[in-house]
Amino acid sequence: MSRRRVHEEEDGYERAYKKRRRVSENQEIEDRLESLILRVGEKSTSSLESNLEGLASVLEADLGLFRSKILRILTECAIRMPEKCTIYTTLVGLLNAKNFNFGGEFVDYMVKNFKDALKACKWDVARYSLRFLADLVNCHVLSCGSLMQLFDNMLDTANEDGVPQVRRDWYVYAVLSTLPWVGRELYEKKEQELDHLMVTIEIFLNKRSKKHQPALRVWSSDTPHPQEEYLDCLWAQVRKLRQDNWAEKHIPRPYLAFDSILCEALQHNLPTIMPPPHHESYSYPLPTVVFRMFDYTDCPAEGPLLPGSHAIERFLIEEHLRQIINNFFYERKDCAAQLLNFPYKAKIPLDYCIVEVIFGELFRLPAPRNLEICYGSILIELCKLQPSTMPQVLAQATEILFRRIDSMAATAFDRFVWWFAYHLSNFQFRWSWEDWDSCLHENYISIHNVLAETEEAQICILRNMYALWKNHYQMIVVLTDKFLKTGIIECSAIANWIFSKEMASEFTKLYIWEILHLTIRKKNKHVTKLSTELAEAREKLRRAESRSGSSSEDEDNNKDRNREKPSEDVVERMEEKLETAQADQKNLFLIIFQRFIMILSEHLGRCDTDGIDYNTHWYKWTIGRLQQVFLTHHEQVQKYSSTLETLLFTPDLDPHILDVFHQFVSLRA
Repeated sequence: MSRRRVHEEEDGYERAYKKRRRVSENQEIEDRLESLILRVGEKSTSSLESNLEGLASVLEADLGLFRSKILRILTECAIRMPEKCTIYTTLVGLLNAKNFNFGGEFVDYMVKNFKDALKACKWDVARYSLRFLADLVNCHVLSCGSLMQLFDNMLDTANEDGVPQVRRDWYVYAVLSTLPWVGRELYEKKEQELDHLMVTIEIFLNKRSKKHQPALRVWSSDTPHPQEEYLDCLWAQVRKLRQDNWAEKHIPRPYLAFDSILCEALQHNLPTIMPPPHHESYSYPLPTVVFRMFDYTDCPAEGPLLPGSHAIERFLIEEHLRQIINNFFYERKDCAAQLLNFPYKAKIPLDYCIVEVIFGELFRLPAPRNLEICYGSILIELCKLQPSTMPQVLAQATEILFRRIDSMAATAFDRFVWWFAYHLSNFQFRWSWEDWDSCLHENYISIHNVLAETEEAQICILRNMYALWKNHYQMIVVLTDKFLKTGIIECSAIANWIFSKEMASEFTKLYIWEILHLTIRKKNKHVTKLSTELAEAREKLRRAESRSGSSSEDEDNNKDRNREKPSEDVVERMEEKLETAQADQKNLFLIIFQRFIMILSEHLGRCDTDGIDYNTHWYKWTIGRLQQVFLTHHEQVQKYSSTLETLLFTPDLDPHILDVFHQFVSLRA
């Protein structure tokens, strides 16, 4: 081998080594820059402001070699770490103040990502990109006017025809959810345009269909917390923010410390961005109903207050917690640790917020974002990491869910049962079971009260009772008496049931009339009892008033007696109860006599038409039962004789029936 050839090979090795070393050094610098950008805002011995200022200087110095790398990392951070949005917008603002061209390139890069996300139906990415662009207005990177134009273009989508409502909903939601970040800046510089934007959104929401809402509710009842549709809830929160002059207390704004630097920077204008037209292959986020389980009364009095349901801080906190869950759900321990390290935990009852958000995600309809067991495993890790408070809050939440289980959607009920079984299995099935002891014993009263809310329902109960016990008359009488005593069945329902067509075959049987008279006596005794109690209360009140003018020697005795005397309000309430009972009593007699008249008149009319004798065994029995009611309860019926004569026993009534009434009236003539 010649010397020349050996020398050439040595030069080649040297060049290759230098190239590899240069590539290695560049890679190290890129990794270091990426680490610095990713970790900015984390706990440090230096302040956030000094870290941002130092990082901006480092990045500005490296723009020549690593421009594309820095652009890519910053854009990815804006999307993947939306909770640090304002930190990265401040960093971009400082870079824009140092290098205007880089600021323009970054805006173009973000706009491209925003457009690509819309076309690819990556709706969360698109929303985070929009939020980042909006916050760049606060950092004097973008002009207010160009952002307002973008908002207007997005809201124009809400007026499109022939597109799914979920498409229009998302574009309105994207704009609304961005306003907490940039609303104050727009209010100060573009107030009229902002007002017009709010009016446009309000018009859309007022004419928007919400037929889907009942299907997405976890609870059918709005007590104690209204279950609001997500756009309606956010709209109420943004309106409240507007009333507060767009001043919120949750979003960190590090760019305020650099206002003197940022305000000197030149601003960029967004290009015209038009939302891509709808395509049948596009899939949009489904609407939701905001899950509410806690309010400030559920939290400890000595701790921080839970923001109200229409406070924008509530939305921002829940949004932030969901972002943490969605970023770390694949590793339950990291997720629980991140949730408990929430940056603003000193200002809120964090445990309550976390539990409410996790249950909201678990019960999310039609389906949760992640596997149901994922949320259960995160709750278990939270209990392990925070054993002093989290288990108590979770137990309180479980009690609330258990109490409201009767109004819970069937799907949510299943998920609650599965979660609770899974949770208990991880804690040796230990629970305060004595609190749920009542579940082990059957309690029919509450069920009967629900089943017997109307008179039709009460009659249905009586029909089913008869269908079951029709061969056991004594049981029918006993059960009817029990229904009356427990207040499950009203007297009027029993009267209507006895005279119904279904009971025609039983009409002449003795037990039926035993039930009817039992019913009347129950009502009579109730009225008599209330009358006696009212008379006694009036007498006590009269005596107390007559003693009020007695000598001072009797003052001590009068004080003791005055303690026993009822107040005038109590007497008034007793009078109202008596009036109600008497009205029910009169109504009962009216029903009974009206039914007698109807069946007797029908019988007499049919016999007259057919030309047959009316005086059958059935007629004798029924007219005799009518007389029996008059005579057996004559004292009570006498009170309403004038009403009966006016409404029922009128001169045009058949004489055979009318004679029975006249005979009764003549008893006291």
